[in-house]
Amino acid sequence: MAEVSFEFFPAKTDEKAAALLRVAQRLAAYEPRFMSVTYGAGGSSRERTLEALRQMVEALPIPLAGHLTCVNAAKGEVDDVARAYWDLGVKHIVALRGDAPVAKGEAPTPYRPHSEGYHYAADLVAGLKKIAPFEISVAAYPETHPEAQSAQSDIEHLKEKFDAGADRAITQFFFDPECFLRFRDRAVKAGINKPIVPGILPIGKAAQAWRFAKMCGASVPEELKTLFEGVDDLPPIRTRLSAVVVDRLCQRLRAEGVEHFHFYTLNQSVPTSTLCTLLGRQRSHPLVEFAS
Repeated sequence: MAEVSFEFFPAKTDEKAAALLRVAQRLAAYEPRFMSVTYGAGGSSRERTLEALRQMVEALPIPLAGHLTCVNAAKGEVDDVARAYWDLGVKHIVALRGDAPVAKGEAPTPYRPHSEGYHYAADLVAGLKKIAPFEISVAAYPETHPEAQSAQSDIEHLKEKFDAGADRAITQFFFDPECFLRFRDRAVKAGINKPIVPGILPIGKAAQAWRFAKMCGASVPEELKTLFEGVDDLPPIRTRLSAVVVDRLCQRLRAEGVEHFHFYTLNQSVPTSTLCTLLGRQRSHPLVEFAS
């Protein structure tokens, strides 16, 4: 049976925080390997991330992971967050370089390391290992990080993160399974022998998914755009079509030996639940009706 893990983002209001906890409880029934909560650019969601994890620790018997970035922060600030995670009982960190916060309507600015901070994700991984024996996941980019000098240099940076102590990599989402498989082959050729877990985005509204793809440099095959053309206003068709398309992606990866899938849930339970069921994950308690 395939393993799964889930990613959430922290809610901005008490009402949405309660809804997030309900979603996490529903998805916890699939017994994921872990569930993670993201961390805003420059630590902008620090308190909300910690609060979400605090609630999940109290309510769920599932291993949890907190994201942590090194952008716009001194080492001491980052280390304090790591220690706060550990004190909460969160022993797994998703360690990321991070991107600078972008004000609405403004263009992204190039990354600049903090003069007193961890400069890159590999430095962050090494620093975290000095604080506590964290389990550490890092990011990988099947279609190459937008700021990388080349695909080869991107692989080399990934290897540096593993050499610093990372346990696994979780990829940016993608829509073409061959992108992931070619990337995995390049990683193995470069001497990387630790797990690379595909990040999977359940497609909700196609327009939103394509917008996310543009933001993070993921390509959208033209045939996929054509397939979803006009269905955003037809929710029943869109929901079924999305499940079929993403399940085909996952099944193609399974045929090539992939047995762990990391789902970017967007704080919704239904799309991810559907895909878990198609992957053969059995719920630990009976299915109940839910709408989010």
